[in-house]
Amino acid sequence: MWELIIMLYRSPSDEQQFEAFEIGHIMFMVLDHDRENPLHHAPIGKSPQHILDIGTGKGTWAIDMADMYSSATVRGVDIFPPPVTWMPPNCLFEVDDILREWTWREPFDFIHMRLMLGSFTPEGWDQLYKQCYDALTPGGWIEQIELDVRVYSDDGSLKEDSTLATWGDNFIGCSDRAGRSLLTQETMRGAMEKAGFVDVQEKLYKIPLGPWPKDKVLKEVGQLQYAHWIAALEGWAMWLLTKFGAPSPWSTEEVQVYLSKVRAELRNSRTHAYEPCRRVWARKPTAEEEMADLAIKTEPGV
Repeated sequence: MWELIIMLYRSPSDEQQFEAFEIGHIMFMVLDHDRENPLHHAPIGKSPQHILDIGTGKGTWAIDMADMYSSATVRGVDIFPPPVTWMPPNCLFEVDDILREWTWREPFDFIHMRLMLGSFTPEGWDQLYKQCYDALTPGGWIEQIELDVRVYSDDGSLKEDSTLATWGDNFIGCSDRAGRSLLTQETMRGAMEKAGFVDVQEKLYKIPLGPWPKDKVLKEVGQLQYAHWIAALEGWAMWLLTKFGAPSPWSTEEVQVYLSKVRAELRNSRTHAYEPCRRVWARKPTAEEEMADLAIKTEPGV
């Protein structure tokens, strides 16, 4: 199952992790505030019929999509039910392991994923993209947005020996030992193309950590991402470091000391840190395109 997602629910406070999901959702909405619809970039039209949100978390994206597209049935699936007391009548939440056989009967017009890094082995990701491809209607879209766990600065304000500067490599090492890479933002485009998707497009972001940017929107994004980190830090770190930390698994106390250093560095307004982020969206070929491609592949000498 989704071992590295499960770690989020093994933190001291499930409520705190769901709060992190909510803050992250708001941050992404502000990040694309200039778009008519900041919920997605894929051109799915004005009246999609079936939408799937994989790893729905608190379910806010699915709820917002159901509100926006009254024509659609929006399904949010995760390994734990979202803590919601109300949802639109066209929004459904389901608890399931997404790598098991899919039993939904109607093909989807749009499949969405967000912050799923570290969820699966490379083989698991290949399986999931193939499942998405098969479950989409011809011409349907897939979209995924993922953060890079590494932290950077462009002005040298992030010191090379700081905890934040080495944060990403630390956890990339942990995830490699766990067999669940955290470099999903680097691999997802190629994996989608491998599954057969076409018209692959992407958008890159630099998400500030803290309200240091002069630009008003980026300042708000940075404040939200700082709050996102503060709410999610322990959930991100505790399970990985106590299971796969180097040179040997860390103690709980060691992780707490480590996180206190991270929080202190995050509060330093002189550090102009950011983390890269990538959004990728791609289309399943139409039936005509698939037939034309098959014809080319079966031509003599091809």
